[in-house]
Amino acid sequence: MINDTNQTTYQANDIVSYYAQLSQLQPAEATILNLLKGQLSSMTMLDIGVGGGRTTKYFARLVKQYIGIDYSAEMIAACQQKFSNDSSILLEVGDARDLSRFNDNYFDFILFSFNGIDYMSHADRLQVFQEISRVGKPGGYFFFSTHNLQGIEREFNWQNHLNINPILTYVNLVMFAFLRFFNRPLTYQQLHNYPYAIIRDESHNFRLKTYYIRPIEQIKQLQGIFNDIKVYSWKTGQEITNKQHLCSNIDMWLYYLCLIK
Repeated sequence: MINDTNQTTYQANDIVSYYAQLSQLQPAEATILNLLKGQLSSMTMLDIGVGGGRTTKYFARLVKQYIGIDYSAEMIAACQQKFSNDSSILLEVGDARDLSRFNDNYFDFILFSFNGIDYMSHADRLQVFQEISRVGKPGGYFFFSTHNLQGIEREFNWQNHLNINPILTYVNLVMFAFLRFFNRPLTYQQLHNYPYAIIRDESHNFRLKTYYIRPIEQIKQLQGIFNDIKVYSWKTGQEITNKQHLCSNIDMWLYYLCLIK
């Protein structure tokens, strides 16, 4: 299973330290916080893949009840240390694929940020959506980010790494060589036809196997389980409402806001 090596990476001291020092919301997360701020005080929230507590800092003080989980015990330990003075914040080791500890229809708002859902297999990913649908209240919100295949697809074409600056071209081509080395079975032509793919990108020195998906395919995965699916640019925080713009978007990841059925 894909998660084995990924989970080991998220237990490493250097990776835990990296996430523990992150403190800012991404633009799309700030958009949703502002969108829901009038409702948060009455919400029970599940924060999945909480890492070092980057989102805890903003959401925990605003919601009625906050529960943060992560499948890395080391991440949870770092997070608990950071918020040790707040007994209202519940942080525990947990896996998004198995939320059986939680009752049906329990959460008003479920967040799975920073592409945490991308570090598991395709089948496990679909299982996570089912689990979130079960523990979320009908009419509640599910908000998550995921890598955009259209963003990395162009990185597999060496011509896109050329620059008028020869030094920058050299650096770009070196990174391109590493990308191709760690993804030898994949070609640019293949990726162009794939709805999703598992790729070793440069994150954490190519240690992670990452799920990339086209926005239209991601919407298809969500339909039937969730309602009113909206897509937001992680860079600007703005909603992408035009289908043509969505199909041509090359952000490295996007955020999706759904209503739970």
